[in-house]
Amino acid sequence: MADKITKDMTFFEVMRTYPESVKVLQKYNLGCIGCMGAQNESLEQGANAHGIDAEALVKDLNAAVS
Repeated sequence: MADKITKDMTFFEVMRTYPESVKVLQKYNLGCIGCMGAQNESLEQGANAHGIDAEALVKDLNAAVS
């Protein structure tokens, strides 16, 4: 089965579609809810900017929404 969340999705898109993803983002200390960049920044861009492994983040997000 294909992943529901990909690293090309924006943070806003992920949070809007999968509200349970917020807990995973908090686990990674990503304050995406109040961030203006969340609407345009992809998961990969945000992860890279914060020194986070994008693949691990996406894996954890998909585990939370499956």
